Amino acid sequence: MTWTRRAHRRRRPLVVLTLFLTAMGMLLSPSASSAATGDWWVPTSRPTPDSEINVTGEPFKGTNAAGEVRGFVDAHNHLFSNEAFGGRLICGKVFSASGIADALKDCPEHYPDGTLAIFDYITHGGDGKHDPVGYPTFKDWPAYDSMTHQANYYAWVERAWRGGQRVLVNDLVTNGMICSVYPFKARSCDEMTSIRLQAKLTYDLQAYIDAQYGGTGKGWFRIVTDSAQAREVVAQGKLAVVLGVETSEPFGCKQILDIAQCSKSDIDKGLDELYDLGVRSMFLCHKFDNALCGVRFDEHGLGTAINVGQFLSTGTFWQTEKCKGPQKDNPIGDAASKAEADLPAGTEVPEYDENAQCNVRGLTDLGEYALRGLMKRKMMVEIDHMSVKATGRVLDILEAESYPGVLSSHSWMDLNWTERVYSLGGFVAQYMHGSKEFSEEAARTDALRAKYDVGYGFGTDFNGIGDHPAPRGANTSNPVTYPFKSADGGSTIDRQTTGQRTFDFNTDGAAHVGMVPDWIEDIRLVGGQGVVDDLFRGAESYLGTWGASESHKAGVNLAKGATATASASESNPFTSYQPGRAVDGDRGTRWASDWSDDQWWKVDLGSTHTVKRVTLDWERAYGRSYRIDVSTDGSTWRTVWSTTSGDGGLDTAGFSAVPARYVRMQGVDRGTDWGYSLHEVGVYGG
Repeated sequence: MTWTRRAHRRRRPLVVLTLFLTAMGMLLSPSASSAATGDWWVPTSRPTPDSEINVTGEPFKGTNAAGEVRGFVDAHNHLFSNEAFGGRLICGKVFSASGIADALKDCPEHYPDGTLAIFDYITHGGDGKHDPVGYPTFKDWPAYDSMTHQANYYAWVERAWRGGQRVLVNDLVTNGMICSVYPFKARSCDEMTSIRLQAKLTYDLQAYIDAQYGGTGKGWFRIVTDSAQAREVVAQGKLAVVLGVETSEPFGCKQILDIAQCSKSDIDKGLDELYDLGVRSMFLCHKFDNALCGVRFDEHGLGTAINVGQFLSTGTFWQTEKCKGPQKDNPIGDAASKAEADLPAGTEVPEYDENAQCNVRGLTDLGEYALRGLMKRKMMVEIDHMSVKATGRVLDILEAESYPGVLSSHSWMDLNWTERVYSLGGFVAQYMHGSKEFSEEAARTDALRAKYDVGYGFGTDFNGIGDHPAPRGANTSNPVTYPFKSADGGSTIDRQTTGQRTFDFNTDGAAHVGMVPDWIEDIRLVGGQGVVDDLFRGAESYLGTWGASESHKAGVNLAKGATATASASESNPFTSYQPGRAVDGDRGTRWASDWSDDQWWKVDLGSTHTVKRVTLDWERAYGRSYRIDVSTDGSTWRTVWSTTSGDGGLDTAGFSAVPARYVRMQGVDRGTDWGYSLHEVGVYGG
């Protein structure tokens, strides 16, 4: 792999780094009393000075009585986004071989008073001014409402682990357009180049921590590439780190004036590369409509800024339509933004109808190809940031294939999708909202978690574009009282100190990732123990989704190539709409009926099979009311499934397993003035 010269100069080869840390450890080892304890969770050569952890007690290991792993899941974090967007949007590093003073310092253009912290005031308003000094004083940062300063220093991640977190999803993230318009940068804006660098640095961090514990494989930070490995890591009491990708134009798949800038071969090559890097989950679109799918909008001034970026990247602003169901995309931000100054002269952000909140763009053919590529590689798909139209199609495809690998990791999915995600076997996490909002949102889906017997996750989105829980105040009626016990009861957690600053959740809020245990304690006080209990089951549920994806086997379509008949077929002198077109394996062909309601299509499977699922991929002429009938002899029929609310697209009819040789779609009421038309029908057994 190729790295920029600047990045290469700053990163030492692993062997040199290991020797350096070993030597430093001999000189700067902890006191004899702590090293002599032999506690496996205490490093033998932590750099000095460094951040304190302020957690005592052994991290819990093993599984519960049911053989389940335990622990919290941060399903959405961005450890190395300081290396994204050109490398100067987020200031400070996750770690540095030169120590904490080098890692936790501001960007040079933020000196002397933050006047040039441009991204802060574009997204937040104000003038962006702040004290740029990080270590050791940290007067103004990290802070719960700062988007431009490092919140994932490795020792703070360590504190989150010590407080009960056992799975961390590190989403490799960037945005080429944001990089290109931001005036300060240290490297190329190519998205895949940044993704590769962030993946490399994640492995470098693992080596950096290993060196503190005596060698390869001994540290608490463990990158995992399959669910069995992750379970083993969690059972050892360590942190399982999963790599994901969240970027706007993966594999170069942007669209310009609706023309895709990538091909299927680009997608295959890109997915293979990401898989080889260790990536196991992925967003197909993020912030901007791309060649794969349309996005769910941002709101307020940030939404306006992102819409400007959308135009500069694609040549089109977001376009909306009235939503066809209960799910909605976010209202588009209509507040003014300084980003509008980047638009060409005479170009303005459109005004939007408040009654039309859905993106007109859904999942494209290339997007469907990429989705099936993820499934082929047993990877998980992230549906947050997808438009309602795209999400609906993705869920249709996953249901048709009974594929469980679907994630909603940080509250960018309409909650009305929640049961469909759970019914597939997917996993849901909520953004790191304040304790009251988090608890209230958790309560809205509590019955579904009970129904499907699943745990819950959170997505901190640290180093992402978002605020974090604000302090509730030292005078609140039920403040976090220090020290407090961890959720498992085995560790004691006190206020966190880094340099000259001590962080208190009551007055500082979630200033950095090390405050996750404090935030969870605040949730317990505000929302109750039940919310924390669901979160503590998060590791098991996340790994359950991942494991089910790995073990998924594509069903055999019993109908493919079989003999099909129909009540009628539309006549066309240039092409065929005969019944067999719906079982030829080619979505570009179709069966089409006459233009009347009472029409049927039937397939002969050749012999009797056990059948429990039928998929119907409708053309624009779909059935609003229809049923699925089965028969063993072709004359006696039994209805196994029906609907009166079909809406086209890809339908999956699931039912209890029955013997059948013949399967029939019996149309009752058309959804359009045309007839019934099916691209493909699939019939699947148990």
